[in-house]
Formats: sequence, structure tokens, C-alpha cells
Amino acid sequence: MPLKPPAAPHTLSSLAQILADLRNPDGGCPWDLEQTFATIAPYTIEEAYEVADAIERNDMPALKDELGDLLLQVVYHSRIAEERAAFALGDVVAAVCAKMIRRHPHVYATPDGRTADGQIIAWEDQKAAERGSARTLDGVALALPALQRAQKLQKRAARVGFDWPDSDGPKAKIAEELTELSEAQTAAERHHELGDLLFSVVNLARHLDIDAEAALRDANSRFQHRFALVEDLAGAALTDASLAQLDSWWTEAKAREA
Repeated sequence: MPLKPPAAPHTLSSLAQILADLRNPDGGCPWDLEQTFATIAPYTIEEAYEVADAIERNDMPALKDELGDLLLQVVYHSRIAEERAAFALGDVVAAVCAKMIRRHPHVYATPDGRTADGQIIAWEDQKAAERGSARTLDGVALALPALQRAQKLQKRAARVGFDWPDSDGPKAKIAEELTELSEAQTAAERHHELGDLLFSVVNLARHLDIDAEAALRDANSRFQHRFALVEDLAGAALTDASLAQLDSWWTEAKAREA
């Protein structure tokens, strides 16, 4: 006999019930029953990126749908945890509410007139205290995109004074790393030096108050759009064109974009 779906109007509890139904060994979904934290994690990351994409496109209908998909991931992980008697969705909500109250004493306890920048510093201090680790760089998630993680590591180091005084330092470091990359003799050395070069570029982005991850995403989008224009200008297979012709079309595509 089919399971009875939760009645409308639907709430967060309805979604929790749906996940419980899908993972019910008696009548649930075979695919959902096979899933684990590890198999669902890639979908969680993907959905977070799709939320960011909808925001970047200012697509509110898409954002509504993508936020729902991301919420589904939270409920999914919570359901798996509940089956293991680790925690439940209610515990997740309670924990994040307590955390937000704890990290905003200027709102819920004593107003102190702090600025937005002051709140960022206080937030990081509170996070460090909660981690219970004296290591400055502990707690920066390994699963973050590499550019984003590099920027977070650098920000953490800068808070204890390990930083260039201005953007001239990162610029000089980029030049230094370019030289070292050109002098590298083996694949392993080139791998190492290219990593150092990228890390230095992120450092420059941070000093210029630019989000390196967002800047590269924008560059990817520009490249994709311009390359599509090149294909339109070609009107035929690009492999039939010379490099000089391709470069000419690329220049024209940039001009049209401007």
C-alpha cells in the first residue's frame, strides 16, 4: 500500500516527513534508502552553487527553487543522522538558533555600537573560542573551492599580523613566483611553483578587497560568452580557421561585448 503524503499546506515538518517516508524500509524509495552522508554530500555542494548562480543571475523564481533544493539537503542529512540516533532536524535548528544568539550579543544582550567590520572580527573570535583550538588556521574547511580556501587562510593569518602592509607585497611576490615557475625543471617543481603563484594572486585579490573566487567565476562567464560570439562570427567549425583569424574574431567579440 502506498504511503500517504503529508497534507497541504506544507511546512518544514512536511519535508521532514517526506524524507522519513522516502527512507522507510517498508514502502520507501530504493534509491533514497541506499544513500549515506558521503553519497549525498556532492549534491549538497552542487545545490549551494546553484543557489549562488541564481543570485548572480538575479533570478528570483530560480532562487526560490534552488533554496528549496538546498533545504532538502539539510533535511536529508538530518534524517540520516536521526536514523543513527546521532541528532535530528530539531537539534540542527536548535543548535543554529543558539549559535546565532550567542554570536550576536550586541543584539540580544548588550548593545555596543559595533560596526559591520567589528562584527566580522567578533564573529571570528567567537568561532575560534568555540573550536577550542589555539591554531590560527584550524577550522578552514578542506572542501572549500581552492581559491576561496586560500583567501580564508590568508585572512586568518592576517588577523595575527602575518600579512603584507599593502598590495605592493603581493605584486612583488607574483613576479617572484613567475620567475621561479619559469625556472622550474621538473613537473613536480612546476606543480609546486604554480600553486605558489596562484596563492600569491589570491593574496593580491584580498589586498584589493576582491573576492578571488567570484572574480574567477566572472572571468569564466566572460570567456564563455565571448567564445560563443566567436563561434557565431565564424559560422563554421573553428578548427578550419587560423589562429590569426580566431584572434581577430576574439577581438571583435570583446568589442561587441563592450
